[in-house]
Amino acid sequence: MAHPKKFIPLAAILTAAFLYWLFRPFFPNRSWTNITSQLSVLQDHLQTTQGSKYSFLPEASREKVQSPFVPGIPKAIGEPYSKMLVVPRTTEEDVDWIYENFANDPYMNYSIYTVDDEESELHPPRNKGHEVMVYISYIIDNYNNLSDVNIFMHSHQFSWHNDDLLDNDAVQMISRLSSERVQREGYMNMRCHWHPGCPSWMHPGNVEEDINKQEEVMLAKAWSELFPLDPVPDILAQPCCAQFALSRERIQNLPLARYVFYRDWLLRTELSDYISGRVWEYLWQFVFTGNTIVCPAENICYCDGFGVCFGSELNYSEFMTRRGEVERLEEELSEWYNRMDTVRDFLKDDKLNEAAEIGMPEAGKDIELAAQIRDTKEWVEKRLQEAKEHGNVAMNRAIEAGRPWQDGDGF
Repeated sequence: MAHPKKFIPLAAILTAAFLYWLFRPFFPNRSWTNITSQLSVLQDHLQTTQGSKYSFLPEASREKVQSPFVPGIPKAIGEPYSKMLVVPRTTEEDVDWIYENFANDPYMNYSIYTVDDEESELHPPRNKGHEVMVYISYIIDNYNNLSDVNIFMHSHQFSWHNDDLLDNDAVQMISRLSSERVQREGYMNMRCHWHPGCPSWMHPGNVEEDINKQEEVMLAKAWSELFPLDPVPDILAQPCCAQFALSRERIQNLPLARYVFYRDWLLRTELSDYISGRVWEYLWQFVFTGNTIVCPAENICYCDGFGVCFGSELNYSEFMTRRGEVERLEEELSEWYNRMDTVRDFLKDDKLNEAAEIGMPEAGKDIELAAQIRDTKEWVEKRLQEAKEHGNVAMNRAIEAGRPWQDGDGF
């Protein structure tokens, strides 16, 4: 008599064949790939009904994020774009700047979520994950009713992480944003400057905590939960700080269930409000482009995105160097004044030795530095104004961005 263990492989094959025959009506396409997918759906359904921790994981993560994103096509010249500004806020944060600047724009709407007031007209299911919860909740709630351009921004009008060349002003960023570039690219980070965030910022493989990037050591685990079919990348990079614009098509390129899954993860994760929000800061570009590193050239971002065109990367670099020179000169002048004040205080208190040790600053240096600052500032301001005027011409934007252009194109 044969040993029973010898029949195990045969029994497994027969069982699989029986299951295939039993569920054959569910398999309209007889390819092995489709059969595997259908069996996986059945298995996921059973796991869900049995109380899987991440109930949306089966369907939402069926495919890799790197689905074929394709460039969008801008509208005909002169045809307007509908826009939606999505902003999370707390009850203490002032968002009057939104109403004051965009209330009369017939093509601009806004959805302002108050995260710490459940009685407000718009509020997320939970105040967790900072802006992430609001951004994803808006997409879920409006998936089938999206504007052409969807702008996701923080609640402060002025902030260091807004674009420097637009006076760190959210109003200028929103007003100057090129709807055509958003339509073409699908996803556009609203911040042009690379630092912080590019070109190599987050390293999910790191196990030692960096005080400036506390979320880094959490990224690998979060990644494996959010994107189980995609290998953990070596680098995640894009300009900070979770402010971006999306076309309707790019949002809808992913199924609604994917966003539900992302929000479900955010609601269930044991990561803190702060860390879970920071984790997502360097995931958005992957979700909406399929790329782990999205660091467009700063001059192209400014030119094609906001109509501030210096003509070339070299010209932009020269401008930024001169702009940095202003800061250096101002620091040097401040040090001159501080040194002069210190010496005068010592002399006033008859502390001659201390005054001599420091030494009087160079006479007339303050006048020289002030003149250099004035001249350099004038050059910088003039060049910036010229860049904005240069960017008003559609052909100039196209040339600097390196994209095709023909007479009559209005973008």
